[in-house]
Amino acid sequence: MSPATETLVKKLVALATLVGLGSAIAFLLVACGGASTQPRGAFVPAWRSLPAAPISIDQNRTSVWTGRQLILFGRHSVTALDSRGASYVVKSHDVAEAYDPASRTWTRLSPPAGPGYVPDYNAVWTGKEMLVFGAFHSVAYNPATNTWRTLRKSVGGGLVVWTGREAIGWGGGCCGDAWGNGLAYNPATDTYRDLAPSPLAPSQRPVGAWTGHELVLFSSGVPPDPSDKPYPATFARGAAYNPATDTWRQVAPLPEYGGAAAWDGREILVVGAGAHARSAFAYDPGTNRHRRLARLPFGLQGAASFWTGHRLLVWGGSETTRGLAYDPRADRWSVLPAAPLRGSGEALAWTGRSLLVGSGIRTSAFTPPA
Repeated sequence: MSPATETLVKKLVALATLVGLGSAIAFLLVACGGASTQPRGAFVPAWRSLPAAPISIDQNRTSVWTGRQLILFGRHSVTALDSRGASYVVKSHDVAEAYDPASRTWTRLSPPAGPGYVPDYNAVWTGKEMLVFGAFHSVAYNPATNTWRTLRKSVGGGLVVWTGREAIGWGGGCCGDAWGNGLAYNPATDTYRDLAPSPLAPSQRPVGAWTGHELVLFSSGVPPDPSDKPYPATFARGAAYNPATDTWRQVAPLPEYGGAAAWDGREILVVGAGAHARSAFAYDPGTNRHRRLARLPFGLQGAASFWTGHRLLVWGGSETTRGLAYDPRADRWSVLPAAPLRGSGEALAWTGRSLLVGSGIRTSAFTPPA
């Protein structure tokens, strides 16, 4: 659009606003390509709906991207109606399904039913298997052979990462308890090992990421029970674990705790931190320093973040129908368009090309510009 045309469009919108038609005319102009309210380089709507999944995963949904397909795992609830017509859960069991974007088809999988109750699941992709860790039940799935095997135990429920050799878990807990230990599992040898004792304060939900060399973790230092006092200063609020040497080193704590973390190849980007979940930081393990990033346009508590190679995509949490994109070169946030889903949308995976977001049996894919 030329500058003259853009000026004319703005005048028309302003004039129409005076007579109560501003929103309608502005919408038509944007839809027809005549005006844009987004800054240059911002995202444009690029959602597409995928076919409906064969079954709804109601609880504890976790997912992995294998490079070829999306695999979902979690709990499905069987419900009934009582004498007053109110719905209640009769039982729940583990279910799984896989989506192949090449053929645009879903396949329902057949995992073991699992126990009657599981509080949460965490999953990682090893390049060969999906490893799913739960407090009372853990399994591995090989999509090449379509086979499941039961794992002897979990590696923890706080944060779980795949190092290329092991699945490492640290932290977790339930109710008023928080754990400060970790465990590693090697699927090639089917063996577990305890991590060296950590200097970190225990945490149910630590913030951190795998850098390719170390697992960097941050803890709030505050117990789950708000009536308890903070952990003593002798407990670190930041630490990095090196699995090659089974050693920890203390690192600078987050300036404001909370949020979701992702590794961009040079820094750990932590977004949604602070009391209002709008703070963002970049941590450089080489210099052991944090730098403050642009503030989020709105709070995102409990969100998931994905590094695309160029931008950071953040979805979910307190904003379950929309998300954000961060451009590190411009230090600028863009608001993603709302997903075409009914109800809340949960981030499932980054495929290398698209962000997959699901709600019930519905899934949508968002493809950002190159």
